[in-house]
Amino acid sequence: MLRRRNLLTTLLIALPWALLLTLWHQYPTTRYLSLLRKETDENITSKALLNGTSALREEGLPSCIRQQQSIGATPKVIQNYVYSRPPPWSDTLPTIFVITPTYTRPVQKAELTRLANTFLHVQNLHWVVVEDSPRRTNLVSNLLEKAGLNFTHLNVETPKSLKLGLSWIPSHTPRGTLQRNLGLHWLRDSFSNTAPPEGVVYFADDDNTYSLELFEEMRYTRRVSVWPVAFVGGLRYESPKVSPAGKVVGWKTVFDPNRPFAIDMAGFAISIKLILEKPQASFKLEGVKGGYQETSLLKDLVTMDGLEPKAANCTKVLVWHTRTERPTLVNEGKRGFTDPRVEV
Repeated sequence: MLRRRNLLTTLLIALPWALLLTLWHQYPTTRYLSLLRKETDENITSKALLNGTSALREEGLPSCIRQQQSIGATPKVIQNYVYSRPPPWSDTLPTIFVITPTYTRPVQKAELTRLANTFLHVQNLHWVVVEDSPRRTNLVSNLLEKAGLNFTHLNVETPKSLKLGLSWIPSHTPRGTLQRNLGLHWLRDSFSNTAPPEGVVYFADDDNTYSLELFEEMRYTRRVSVWPVAFVGGLRYESPKVSPAGKVVGWKTVFDPNRPFAIDMAGFAISIKLILEKPQASFKLEGVKGGYQETSLLKDLVTMDGLEPKAANCTKVLVWHTRTERPTLVNEGKRGFTDPRVEV
């Protein structure tokens, strides 16, 4: 009887330890410690983010921070949207001067907003926006002020004599000619008495789509650089023809391929020094057939031999003619249904 009692006592003592050892192997303390460490790290990170909120705001960077709440409280998300700023200006990087003609229409703000959002990612970019208007409009002025870009805002109205009647035929003055010429005049006037910076001039219409890679391709242009443009001339893309030696020898286009420069306005960039060296070079208003606007400028600046093919010898498309669809506003009526004071 005593032996049985001793055996039972031994089992009662050993059994709990056996169960404890089993649990020890199934859920080791290392797992608990790792979970504890993870929770501690998350708390430290959260505190660091919360402490750095003011610094983010001061630097103009967007922030979206989740604030830790006490146990049992509903999680709260604090979102602060701040206009982003372009990368810091570099004294060693060539400047890209982008000239954009624009005119009043329902989708103007949408087009310019999309373009500004692209330019915010390009370092050392100066945006020259030229309105086809008798005065600079509040819509464009406000957009440029809020965009956070380096910009110049100009305006020149195309005379009604060039807008009405047969002047709308492409063989007459295309839209944007006077505005691009004013942008060139501003550049020449700005650097008439000072040494020009290293950089290029690019004509970027507000209804196109641009890859960020395009701007780095053009940045180090020596004279005139060229590349393909998509969705023009009734083709998927038009492009310069490039020889195995890397020289431009012609043009891959169906519309009038014998043009001296059968290229779209979005398909080339010009060294700013070349623009300043050739003050007579500009887009011509009279006697220029449709599709020859680009030629009217480039023929005074460069020959075919001087063209520099970019975008992997013109085998990559980095810019697209993606015109915004004209909105249907038939329900507005003659007097307008929506509040005209709301800027669209």
